Amino acid sequence: RMEGLGSYTLPTGTEYRGTLKDGMFDGEGELLFPNGGVYRAVWHRGVPTQGKYTFADGLEYKDKKWHYCDGYDRRFYTEICSGLIEPDISQLTNLEPPPEIPKGCYDCGDGFYNPETRVVVDYKFRFLKNADDEEHEWIIQTCRQAWDETSEHQAKP
Repeated sequence: RMEGLGSYTLPTGTEYRGTLKDGMFDGEGELLFPNGGVYRAVWHRGVPTQGKYTFADGLEYKDKKWHYCDGYDRRFYTEICSGLIEPDISQLTNLEPPPEIPKGCYDCGDGFYNPETRVVVDYKFRFLKNADDEEHEWIIQTCRQAWDETSEHQAKP
């Protein structure tokens, strides 16, 4: 079994870097996700006891009283950091420029969703997961589609 300081890459492309004990994450370590997000935690027998997730753009997730992009404040993290853009320009995602969605697919936040195959791939087209019925319905009703409005806005340097 794996023991000591090391790294392990999961089939999804997520990589763990940190200490291992008896084949499990144990002690300080981090998960590096293919989308650029990082989860740093203290682990005990494979279970995180405390940790923090940071999105690829630097936004830190807070599990309590987190008001990012909710009913009170609908700004994206880039708008919080850089200010609002002109009112006649739509900002449809936190990514600037927004990713081009493949025909017939949806941008579901962590990648693209194909409703015919029910598969989510990351923005580099690597497999992430299969969507169950509940997630399928949510994506179809909520997420930006390939044929939706596009934005020609360029981010400020």
